[in-house]
Amino acid sequence: MARGEGRGERFVPANYQPLLPTDRLVLKEGSEGAGDRMELDVLIVGAGPAGLACAIELAQLAQRDGTEVDIGVLEKAEALGEHSLSGAVVNPRAFRELFPDLKDADFPFRGPVKRERVCLLTGRRAFTLPTPPTMHNAGNYIASLSEIVRWLGERAAALGVNVFTGFPAASLLMDEQRVAGVRTAASGLDRDGRPLANYMAPNDLVAKVTVLAEGTRGALAQAWLDRQGVSSENPQIFALGVKEIWETKRPLDMIVHTLGWPLPADAFGGSFMYPLEPNLVALGLVVGLDYGEAGLDVHELFQRMKLHPLFRGYLEGGEMVEWGAKTIPEGGYYSVPARRSGDGVVILGDSAGLVDVPSLKGIHYAMQSGMFAARAILTSLKSDDMSAARLAEYDRLVNSSFIMKDLYRTRNMRLAFKDGFYVGGLKAAVMTATGGRIPGWKIAMARDADVPRRLTPRLRPGSVTPDGRLTFSKVDGVFKSGNATRDTIPVHLVVGKDVPLTAAEFYARMCPAGVYEVTQGTLRVNAPNCVDCKATDVLGPRWLPREGGSGPKYKRM
Repeated sequence: MARGEGRGERFVPANYQPLLPTDRLVLKEGSEGAGDRMELDVLIVGAGPAGLACAIELAQLAQRDGTEVDIGVLEKAEALGEHSLSGAVVNPRAFRELFPDLKDADFPFRGPVKRERVCLLTGRRAFTLPTPPTMHNAGNYIASLSEIVRWLGERAAALGVNVFTGFPAASLLMDEQRVAGVRTAASGLDRDGRPLANYMAPNDLVAKVTVLAEGTRGALAQAWLDRQGVSSENPQIFALGVKEIWETKRPLDMIVHTLGWPLPADAFGGSFMYPLEPNLVALGLVVGLDYGEAGLDVHELFQRMKLHPLFRGYLEGGEMVEWGAKTIPEGGYYSVPARRSGDGVVILGDSAGLVDVPSLKGIHYAMQSGMFAARAILTSLKSDDMSAARLAEYDRLVNSSFIMKDLYRTRNMRLAFKDGFYVGGLKAAVMTATGGRIPGWKIAMARDADVPRRLTPRLRPGSVTPDGRLTFSKVDGVFKSGNATRDTIPVHLVVGKDVPLTAAEFYARMCPAGVYEVTQGTLRVNAPNCVDCKATDVLGPRWLPREGGSGPKYKRM
């Protein structure tokens, strides 16, 4: 086919994306509409690695100092770990610093990385490549993030931290420029927002310091950065990862990463396959959301990928036991906000974009950012000064740490792939060889939503027919995520006005959970299917926090 032949309509997703609804995400402290009110010294929004590490470090420091600090952690999932998803191969550095009296064997890891392989895939073959220096995993551990979160939560509770599960933070409470706390989401509303018999009003939790550790694409963090006009040198960019856990007949004895097929040459990403137990395997596919083909479907590509001999040889005869999806911040050094602190607030981990894509690592950066925040917060509480100037110590600690040093060293590697897989690979190799010194300038990036898309008919659905044994539909995946969201929940996704058919079809392909459907030329939103991956929040309809306990219930992700 000649270049451009058969191309469909071109469009820019940003043209149909609604503005961030800050009027719903930011409220004046003391405004009407809340039920109960709770006062804390420190409120942490999000019980992931960043938020729980912050709570644990703060509680430990306060105990040693003899200072009483009332700490609360809000988590939107019904139970700890149910909304936590990652690869995960973990650098234990932050664990060792947070728990100096424990050994690696005491941490919630499945086992050390003993062997690793990086492959370039074609449609039928896998060619082993030299492992890039950034991807060496000697000394690192294979783990389940949901298990890590439950383990950290137990230690936080043992230190007297109040962990509240099933309470999403729906809005920031502001007192002029100061963050005063959050308002939780109401529960027990029907599709139209009317109270049902089990209605529970939202609650206000106010604190001297509010910590935003919401994970990737945090709604409140976005709202605060927008309201304060805090920017970064490049906009943040994201990837979407789809993952499955399999019980297998054949054991896997190494971690595997792949590049190439089934991705088109203009899409950045790759796959992973990790052994959790001798016959329990985690595998997934991650694709950057700056791809140009609007018909690309990450879930469908993942299903096709499992038919490759490299994966099929392990999976055939086994059983898929869990499925999940999540977005990942990929912008790196140049996409970290200029500041992550302000009057009464700090932003941690993935919400601040602290992920190093070339090494595929983010968990230890998230935890370390939480520990730095705890140190700055305790100093702030002791001096009774929660101003932006005082809490800026958190930024200084992060900026002078290994976190930013690591991100700076690989600052352009992910960005190089904006020109395609092969050109990007060559540039990344040069950057690796020169320690990131070439090129000596920033590679500029556009927001994912500003990247023009094209819809090519040949890439529309139908290339893989799910068989229910090795390949699965999006509905099958949502079922295996444990999603038990009630059907009558209000729609928590804000769709733009006058969305054309091309954009609607784009949403339907992009969403891995079948939330969006095009029926008789009309966009239909199946909100209960949502697993909070937030892919469309990057490129289309905005995601807002919804009723507590909604979404997936991951156990081994």
